[in-house]
Amino acid sequence: MREAALMPLIGAAIAAIGTPDLPGALATLLRAVAPYTYTVIFGYRGTARPLDLFDDFPAGKRKIFVTDYQDGPYLLDPFFLAASRPTAAGLYRIRDLAPDRFYQGEYFRNYYVQTGLAEEIAFFVPLPDGANLVLSMMRDEKPFSTRDMRALNDLRPVIEACIHRHWTDLSDQFAAHPAKGLPQQSQIEQSFHSFGQGVLTAREREIVEYTLKGHSAEAMGRILGIAPGTVRIHRRNIYAKLRISSQGELFSRFIQTLGGS
Repeated sequence: MREAALMPLIGAAIAAIGTPDLPGALATLLRAVAPYTYTVIFGYRGTARPLDLFDDFPAGKRKIFVTDYQDGPYLLDPFFLAASRPTAAGLYRIRDLAPDRFYQGEYFRNYYVQTGLAEEIAFFVPLPDGANLVLSMMRDEKPFSTRDMRALNDLRPVIEACIHRHWTDLSDQFAAHPAKGLPQQSQIEQSFHSFGQGVLTAREREIVEYTLKGHSAEAMGRILGIAPGTVRIHRRNIYAKLRISSQGELFSRFIQTLGGS
């Protein structure tokens, strides 16, 4: 769409700042530039349960994309992991932030594949007091082209300015929305470190964490300063101690542990 044609949509987004209409106005503006299927805006702060600030999923899809996600799988989401560490503002493809074996990992195979998406991209916007807003755009048919990414990136100053003005209090919203029936933030921070406690060693728990996040043995070796063969030995020991035989069972056990806590 030509720049002149976008001006009314930009104006509508600016006019909607401070009102419930802003998220929808941003989605309309972005779709005019690069059509896509679903929008979701999550607020993140540290490892707290993400806040669903806006989404346009149909009822049949919302359970997978929001409810199930918030119940634990978000801890393995590349966008969540990027938001929980210093990440520059910008527009990212999920594959830009994912570990090297993300698409072979259990988060992808057991959870993400259920979404049926062809691609997910997102604007990352750091906000005051350690909060981050991630505006995700999802396609269920084909990935975003280089031209799409360039056109969306041209809108980045407008998107970021609207988000900064509208969600300045995002950090405060986490205190106003405590998780119900889920681990609190301090507990979630320890989820990976306490998983298998009394059965697994500290090093084995690290291997579990990086395995579930989608890192290969080679990548884990570089991160932990050990040989890839040592990583594989640790994995075999983990499976034996937990009496499981696959990464799928490991993923399920981890999510069950979260629910039980």
